[in-house]
Amino acid sequence: MAPMHPPGYPAHLERTIALGDGRRVHVRPIVPSDAGDLQAAAAAADDETLYMRFFTTRPRLSASQLRHLTELDYRSRLALVARDDAGQGVAVARYESLADSDAAEVAVVVDPGWRRVGLAAVLLGMLEDAAREAGVTRLVAHHLVDNQPAAAMLAAAGYGAPTVSDGVATVGRALHPVAPS
Repeated sequence: MAPMHPPGYPAHLERTIALGDGRRVHVRPIVPSDAGDLQAAAAAADDETLYMRFFTTRPRLSASQLRHLTELDYRSRLALVARDDAGQGVAVARYESLADSDAAEVAVVVDPGWRRVGLAAVLLGMLEDAAREAGVTRLVAHHLVDNQPAAAMLAAAGYGAPTVSDGVATVGRALHPVAPS
């Protein structure tokens, strides 16, 4: 059953993507009814995945945090979920606008069984396009210095040289407006 679409839902971001290993994922913006799946995924995730994404091994997602992660305006805050053919969530990518700025923070988390096939890069590209449409002019990302796959993916996507503080690297990328056709 398809989820209910809240106001402002960007249906144009729904798509099916073929990955480098031949598997497919179905990508769509997150909706409030995804909260239960998101909570279950966080509870089931391995410690390394959680640590690389949240910088802690067992984040507790409260009801208010789940609402924050799933109730979005789809402009200043957007999240995409990728699901396999069976409907199982395998990745989440999001951006959140930074206060008093035209910049946003971006983050991607991918299930270990779905890494190194281009999924994170595809989701990052989708976020960049959506952020650009929403008027965001710069994206920033934070990752642990030890997270070399994230560093490599962000570098390949054009994010600049990192600044490092307390073991956390911060990178950024300007988003240039799309020229009218």
